[in-house]
Amino acid sequence: MQKKTLETLLYSAGGVIALAAIVVAVNFLTSAFNARIDLTQGSVYTLSPGTKAILSKLEAPVKIRFYYTQGSNAVPVGLKTFAKRVEDLLSEYRSAANGKLVIEKFNPEPDSDAEDSATLDSVEGQMTNTGEKFYLGISVSFLDKKAAIPVLAPDRERLLEYDITRAISQVTAAKKPVVGVMSALPVLGRPLNPVQKQQPLEPWVLASELKRIFDVRKIEVDAQKIDDDIKVLLVIHPRNITEVTEYALDQFVLRGGRLIAFVDPYAYFDQQPDMQNPFGGAQAGQSSFYTLFKAWGIDVNMGKVVADLTYASGAGPNLLPTLLSLNNQALNQDDVVTSQVGTMLIPFGGVFSGTPVEGLTQTVLAHTSKNAMPVDLIIATLSGEPSTRGFEPSGKELPLAIRLTGKFKTAFPSGKPEPYTPRGERKPEDKKPAEAQLKESTAENSVVLVADVDMLTDGAAVDVQDVFGQRLVVPRNGNLAFAQGMVEQLSGDSALIGLRSRAAFSRPLTVIRQIEAQAQQSYLGKIKELEDSLNQTQEKLQALQKARASSASAVLTPEQLAEIENFRQKSVETRKDLKEMRKTLRVETDTLEFWTKVANIGLVPLLVMVLGISLALAKRRRLGAVR
Repeated sequence: MQKKTLETLLYSAGGVIALAAIVVAVNFLTSAFNARIDLTQGSVYTLSPGTKAILSKLEAPVKIRFYYTQGSNAVPVGLKTFAKRVEDLLSEYRSAANGKLVIEKFNPEPDSDAEDSATLDSVEGQMTNTGEKFYLGISVSFLDKKAAIPVLAPDRERLLEYDITRAISQVTAAKKPVVGVMSALPVLGRPLNPVQKQQPLEPWVLASELKRIFDVRKIEVDAQKIDDDIKVLLVIHPRNITEVTEYALDQFVLRGGRLIAFVDPYAYFDQQPDMQNPFGGAQAGQSSFYTLFKAWGIDVNMGKVVADLTYASGAGPNLLPTLLSLNNQALNQDDVVTSQVGTMLIPFGGVFSGTPVEGLTQTVLAHTSKNAMPVDLIIATLSGEPSTRGFEPSGKELPLAIRLTGKFKTAFPSGKPEPYTPRGERKPEDKKPAEAQLKESTAENSVVLVADVDMLTDGAAVDVQDVFGQRLVVPRNGNLAFAQGMVEQLSGDSALIGLRSRAAFSRPLTVIRQIEAQAQQSYLGKIKELEDSLNQTQEKLQALQKARASSASAVLTPEQLAEIENFRQKSVETRKDLKEMRKTLRVETDTLEFWTKVANIGLVPLLVMVLGISLALAKRRRLGAVR
């Protein structure tokens, strides 16, 4: 008996040791492999293909310094959770870079070397409500170049991957990208010209902001060729552009240049002499790409601007439906630029129509509401009731800004057009060898088009203030952020263009939102019913007044008093119905939210517990059967 017990003990001990050895060996063998499955909606823990493409091109290690004040009560709980997600994302970067990315973590406590390092790396400290300072930011460096994300904020979490990848792309670039600016307006400023009696003008704020990041060069509106070293060309109001210049733009796009163009059927800030007015009047300038747009399959109606009663500015007699104040609902939330713009102001803009030709894909970046329509230029600046007379909504969202993506084909299949010269100035042609013409782009490219120019002017985009002798620029909206963001996006690595905006980690209770929306519709319906009742009562009162028009008495008749009393009674009943509806809405949403939390918080642990008990019972049955 003792011998049998000893053998059982030895076998058991040997089995445990063998099992431990197997587990250690398996862990050792599998430690070299890192397999993960991202089952989240939107793949929030997976890097985009664009990021992976940029990381694969790294030739030398890039250093990322992650500054986070840990273990401090100064950091809010929500930011601590967010910081952990940032750290997880950086781990994904390190895994995808195959040793070409070094992650360094710093804990910048007060008066520490880490805090001095954060200051040198342009990472900014944040203050809590109690006056304590903490740090949460990133610095990216490569050789002698640095790019900082001074403050990491949960509000920008959807763009966190884009911000980090863009910083990596910036520091690894050999030199500043060259951005060309072509415009019929003094975007880059204007010097004093005594001959033409022109006063000097300061550059637009947009131009000043671009010069901080890029090598900005002026391109004339009548240019016949775009230099090869220009990576992005920003065309603002190409008024009276010639076919020769359009051909230059065509070849620029086909060889891989990135084009961002702002055209306009009614450029309010570009007042031109009205040739049809003998008294010397002025009219708003117009601009478009007639040949290029036709080749790309799109168009902008030069005879109309867009009016939108949902996004109109002002109210009452000051209502201006052609001055659009767009919010997030009108901006593409899947694009890394427009998703963070917030608001945009579009004064007297146009809309795009048509269907892109085969090979090109259109992405709408900004659009109107369905309560919009194109209107004639003559009522562009009218306000109040005259601006809405005869308004008939189109019932569909109209594109205000678009991106065309794909392989572009030339708009000039017959070759370069001849420049126009007056008959008396024509000279014998020089027999110069013709330049080789590109017929189609070899790789996919992107072109961004916006049907408004006024949005970029200082008068529409910023407030410029003089504070103690210093020029202070305060953005009015996200117009400049949109333009600058598009230039930054297209000037970077081509993989940045398709970089998606990450899905949000927090998921709203969509069913509850739908119930609230349905109740809101019913609520608005009751309000409409009340308003209709009021209008009917007023019409009846007017009819009663007309019936007794021969009488000069101002005293209301019994019929009028009865009608008013009926309306008051109906108004009270309607308000009571609205109160009951709000009460019912709160009960339904609170109940649904409660059971949703119960399912999310309690159901999953309960299922795990049931599964564990079931496995334990099954194991006991197997042991009992063996014995």
